[in-house]
Amino acid sequence: MDSASKPPRIKGLYHYSYPCRDGEETRRFYEDLLGLPLVNCMQSDTVPSTGEKRPYAHFFFEMGDGSYLAFFDLGRNEMPLPSPNTPDWVMHFAVEVETVDQVLAIKRRLNDAGVKTTDLVDHHFINSIYFYDPNGLRLEVTARVDEPGYLEKAAAEAHDGMNAWMEKKARMLAEG
Repeated sequence: MDSASKPPRIKGLYHYSYPCRDGEETRRFYEDLLGLPLVNCMQSDTVPSTGEKRPYAHFFFEMGDGSYLAFFDLGRNEMPLPSPNTPDWVMHFAVEVETVDQVLAIKRRLNDAGVKTTDLVDHHFINSIYFYDPNGLRLEVTARVDEPGYLEKAAAEAHDGMNAWMEKKARMLAEG
């Protein structure tokens, strides 16, 4: 790859898409419980990117920054299967609110609706709760609590951290 030419800068997340068992169940969770408005629901019998003949609905919930959580209802009422080789805590989607008090307010709202959440987790630069949506998707609601300069320091150390991890990983793999 030519190091002199950089790729265009990615502006941000447009949407993250995930399968769902039931569109209305998913709508109730994201719109009624979490407050993300349903802003688009497209239906088709053909997948535009592949030409595959398969009826589906693809719907979008808008977040405050203009990005979306989106879901596909394939019309079969089947739960999405978890990855067989990945712990369930690894694959998750994190959304951000302004304050830790807002994280705790969402925790109370979820708990009152019967949704089990973790206690508040202090990651030193963010505080978060974790829970599952009706489709088995693990979600994190977080608020930033980093001290001034934390992110700049982390960015300056990121490549060294990656190199250290790759060395540790190589040792772990060699040990079996």
